[in-house]
Amino acid sequence: MKKLMTSTTLFLSVLCSAASLAAEGDIGVAAAMDDRYCTTCHGVEGLGNIAIEAPRLAGMEAWYLKRQLENFRAGIRGKHGEDLQGNAMRPMAAKLSDESITDIVDWIGDWEYVPAEATIEGNVRQGRTAFQACAACHGANAQGNEALGAPALAGQNDWYLLTQLRNFRAGFRGSHQEDTFGSQMVTMSKTLRDDQAVINVVSYINTL
Repeated sequence: MKKLMTSTTLFLSVLCSAASLAAEGDIGVAAAMDDRYCTTCHGVEGLGNIAIEAPRLAGMEAWYLKRQLENFRAGIRGKHGEDLQGNAMRPMAAKLSDESITDIVDWIGDWEYVPAEATIEGNVRQGRTAFQACAACHGANAQGNEALGAPALAGQNDWYLLTQLRNFRAGFRGSHQEDTFGSQMVTMSKTLRDDQAVINVVSYINTL
C-alpha cells in the first residue's frame, strides 16, 4: 500500500506539472519539450519509469514515436478519463509544432537501445500460443512492422505493455474514431480472454 501511495503521489505531481506547462503560453510545452523535459518522466537515458508507468523511449521506432506524439497532440490518444498515463502525456504534446516533434524524435533516436528488464511472470507456453495472433502484425519475434503500423514489442517495458493491453481491452485506448491502428488493437486485445491471458502473452514477449 505504501508503494502504491508513493507511485500515485508521484504520478499526480507529474500530471500537475504537465497541466502547468500546457498553460504557460509563451514558454509553452513545446519549449519545455525542446529543453528535454521528456527525461523527467522517461528517464535521462530514456529507459522508462515504472513509478509513473512512463515507457522506454530509447530504441522506439521514429515513425511510431512520431505518430504517437501527433495522436497525443490531436487528442486522438490520451483523452479517455481512465487513461491515466495518457492524460499525463497529452498536455505535454498539445502545443508541439511539427518541427518540435521532428526534433524530439531525432534526439531520442540518438539514445542507446537497452532492452527493458522483465518484471512480469506468467505462463510462457500459453502466452506463446496467444501471441500467434499478435505476430501477424508485430512479427514472429515481436520486432515490429512499419508497413502495418505495428511497433516492436520485444524489449519494451513489460509493465507498460500490460497496462496498454488492459487499456485497449477496456476501451480506454483506441476508441477514438480517428485512431485506426488503435481500433485494430482494441479488436485484437479482446482475443485475450482474461487478464491472466494478457499477463501470459506479455511474459512470452519478454522471451523474444
